[in-house]
Amino acid sequence: MRNGSVQHRPFFKVLVANRGEIAIRVMRSARQLGLGVVAVYSDADRDALHVKHADQAVRIGEALPAQSYLNIRAIIAAAKASGADAVHPGYGFLAENEEFAQACKDAGLVFIGPSSQAIEAMGNKAGAKEIMKKAGVPIVPGYQGADQGDEVMLAEARKIGFPVMIKAVAGGGGRGMRLVTDGASFPDALRSARSEAKAAFGDPTVILERAIQNPRHIEIQVFGDSHGNAIHLGERDCSVQRRHQKLIEEAPSPAVTPELRAKMGEVAVAAVRALRYEGAGTLEFLLDASGEFYFMEMNTRLQVEHPVTEAITGLDLVELQLRVARGEPLPIKQQDIRFSGHAIEVRLCSEDAANDFMPQSGRMARWQAPAGIRVEHALQSGTEIPPFYDSMIAKVISHGATREEARGRLIVGLEQLTAFGVTTNQAFLMSCLRHPGFAKGEATTAFIGAHRDELLAPRADGAFDAALAGLLLYVTNPRAPSWQRGRSLSATFPMPAKIEIAGHPHELDITRERDGSYMVAADGRQEGFEIDRLDADAIRFRHDGVMDSAKFLRDGDRLYVQHRGIPLAVTDLTLAAPKAAASNGGDGKVRAALNGRVVAVLVKPGDRVTAGQPVMTLEAMKMEHVHKAGIDGVVAAIDVAEGEQVTTGRVVAEIGAT
Repeated sequence: MRNGSVQHRPFFKVLVANRGEIAIRVMRSARQLGLGVVAVYSDADRDALHVKHADQAVRIGEALPAQSYLNIRAIIAAAKASGADAVHPGYGFLAENEEFAQACKDAGLVFIGPSSQAIEAMGNKAGAKEIMKKAGVPIVPGYQGADQGDEVMLAEARKIGFPVMIKAVAGGGGRGMRLVTDGASFPDALRSARSEAKAAFGDPTVILERAIQNPRHIEIQVFGDSHGNAIHLGERDCSVQRRHQKLIEEAPSPAVTPELRAKMGEVAVAAVRALRYEGAGTLEFLLDASGEFYFMEMNTRLQVEHPVTEAITGLDLVELQLRVARGEPLPIKQQDIRFSGHAIEVRLCSEDAANDFMPQSGRMARWQAPAGIRVEHALQSGTEIPPFYDSMIAKVISHGATREEARGRLIVGLEQLTAFGVTTNQAFLMSCLRHPGFAKGEATTAFIGAHRDELLAPRADGAFDAALAGLLLYVTNPRAPSWQRGRSLSATFPMPAKIEIAGHPHELDITRERDGSYMVAADGRQEGFEIDRLDADAIRFRHDGVMDSAKFLRDGDRLYVQHRGIPLAVTDLTLAAPKAAASNGGDGKVRAALNGRVVAVLVKPGDRVTAGQPVMTLEAMKMEHVHKAGIDGVVAAIDVAEGEQVTTGRVVAEIGAT
């Protein structure tokens, strides 16, 4: 209801229908408004931090999203059981599900977001494009028809012209999205996109779009209320992406002029008014090199990257969501919005960037957030990172008077952050931020693809890393002689050691010198160290005349060490037996590369396969990962079934050599 008959919708307790950092983020603003907060959790999240932060928490099902965070009936029941009278969906899961919004309304709960009609109209990519097209907004040429038949889709792709993008109509975050360069690879890409979309959003429907080469990804943050007011809060540049998922976001965009900002903002606000839209939303555009922009989609929810907009506007976007949901008018007019400085956000993900960004799960042995910079997370030392959900585990956000100041602060923040126990993209993010192309503000959506080798290049001083790791393994061994400073009665004999870093073995010799220093021979080089202080989690040492320090964690034969911001996972192989079999499938066995669920078995016993041929697809953290044959041969056995959950290293298929 609007204009003269605006309905006030008071509520006092908010259930957050999500998990992790966004659940804690929403709870923070809700509490600032004097509201109670309720968490929901799956079996995998029983001991999660968002559960501990809430006033109340309700179990909603088993680990898989379809059995918990996507279970509408369970979430509505949790709200009723806890006495919550409003629901905030966060982002992901059910945040853009019109059935969920309607179910909340039908249950007498305030849904903190737009109406189910607005979600249906704009949350569906095909419908949103039609609405925008009628409104005269430029859109990317494509196909969004009801006929989803394989032959029809291939024919439409050929009409559009390759390369084309396959995109899930529901949800976002890069799931159900594939770039296809030719007709031959189109059928497999279509199947994979549908499967991923079905698993992530419950809807396999896709659309096709012409792939615009090397654009900027620009989005406009909008807000509407029940009084007919609509504003935009400027743009965010989200061009740095991998797997079509954003990694770095910033505001304002280096490529957007004040004139272009006004034009894009005007289009976005017009869309909000036309939809009678209430709450937070984001219109996403592709901006080409000539300055032309094309509407892609509208996200009818809060965005992961909303903190950069908060940083430059001084506004709390979650508070605005809550106030609008209560029926209050927006407290600010367009002409009153001011932008201050520059903000950049990076997404810290539990993934192995060097291994095609493969998601990683496991125990976060040590977590320490940097001081003096905003970090959104739900982590603590000992937290389990489950394989069932998104790989993003934290966001680090910097703000400065200039872009260069914000970039520098973010690099320092990442250098100070500690995440031991699970492989993350921490070093990769720093590499991106330090790259000359990003530093100049030139990054497009092609940035990671174009500079991948540079961004993933190993550290130039691998010998030093190996020497420092070997020294730490030696001096933290309970049976090692004391490291205490001062002269030794005699020099020790060289102690041989063997370690592995990032899959590469290193042979070492470690010697304690008469003057109390250490000499480590690594990769044909001699590295000298004088230990100044050795604490339980850090070492301070002198090397080549420079006093330096490193953080570390010793965990049995595993060592985690972080020097100058770069984390390394080290395995002590000194006493380890030789590996019995190849882990890369060279023995004919295809092993699960990660904890995940089998979503497609692509061969059957008796099939002849060649090395590199896909044999099975696993899904983990909402992404699909194809597993391939390691040798030529005949499939001897398939050891798992579709839908089965498997652990890292498990044999999923066996191939006999011919």
